[in-house]
Amino acid sequence: MNPGIDLQQRFIETLTDFGLSDGISKLIWMPVPMLLMIFGATVGVLVSVWLERKISAAAQQRIGPEFIGPLGILAPVADGMKLVFKEDVVPANSDPWLFTLGPALVVIPVFLSYLIVPFGENLLVSNVGLGIFLWIAFSSIVPIGLLMSGYSSNNKYALLGGLRAAAQSISYEIPLALAVLAIVMMSNSLSTVEIVEKQAGYGILGWNVWRQPFGFILFWISALAECERIPFDLPEAEEELVAGYQTEYSGMKFALFYLGSYVNLVLSALLVAVLYFGGWELPIPIETLADLLHIPQDNAILQVVDASLGITMTLLKAYFFLFLAILLRWTVPRVRIDQLLDLGWKFLLPVGLANLLITAGLKLTLPFAFGG
Repeated sequence: MNPGIDLQQRFIETLTDFGLSDGISKLIWMPVPMLLMIFGATVGVLVSVWLERKISAAAQQRIGPEFIGPLGILAPVADGMKLVFKEDVVPANSDPWLFTLGPALVVIPVFLSYLIVPFGENLLVSNVGLGIFLWIAFSSIVPIGLLMSGYSSNNKYALLGGLRAAAQSISYEIPLALAVLAIVMMSNSLSTVEIVEKQAGYGILGWNVWRQPFGFILFWISALAECERIPFDLPEAEEELVAGYQTEYSGMKFALFYLGSYVNLVLSALLVAVLYFGGWELPIPIETLADLLHIPQDNAILQVVDASLGITMTLLKAYFFLFLAILLRWTVPRVRIDQLLDLGWKFLLPVGLANLLITAGLKLTLPFAFGG
């Protein structure tokens, strides 16, 4: 297996070549991953908001943003600037500390989850052995922030929205975790890098989606519900609850909720690509391409091309599912809260348990195909 690119080691070696000590080089490296993660996630959100507007416009036979920069690409930046400079109003009878901490608890765990997403072979911020478990742990913090925001607003509409958001998030976290657990069982690892590596060697035929079709559908539905996307945006259904848990919010605090929603959507699309569609792996194995082109596999140019295509493949797969999520939002109607909870508890949960049980049985009977 190609060892890939070790960003941390290369960065530290470059600084030591300039005469800095090893300790100082590691100290300089420490904030770099976080800055890279925040920058990458923010750019992903800006692209997603622009795509949301253009795709929704195309679905409704409209033009969409056109004049704010070329093809309207600066429209998300203009929205962000407007919300940054908008007045931050805190209700007089609210709990100011909880009111401020709520949006932070919604956004920070989602940003931290990007630490375990591999964009290429060894091209990730932190290769944590318990990466998937860490992501599930971070995602379980978000309902606390949503409930805190609704409760601290001292508004009955916001409280109802916060309760709905917490109920929905908890309901769909369990099927989501069961779908991921089946992948972990087949891969014999909680590391996102190793999960992708287990899908390598057979091209498109090695991807987990063929062995986990029901798990993939379960994961995607649960991820959309976690991101509060239509048809599952009950916590902030405007015609029912004014604006849900964010009724009393304005300015940058209001923007943080939408930022968290879009960051979570991009993260979910990336994890679908990593868990079910081979991550950075090409549809045709690189070994096969090398044989067809009569090039040795350790050729330097081939390695560079492979690494570049790996990053491209990860992003293409992720943004394909982002496109599907946006198109779905402007195609299907919203469900009722009882339908939403029934789907989670009465259908997805039993399907998730059955899928996990069947995966365990197949792992024992067909170990060569299911990671025995």
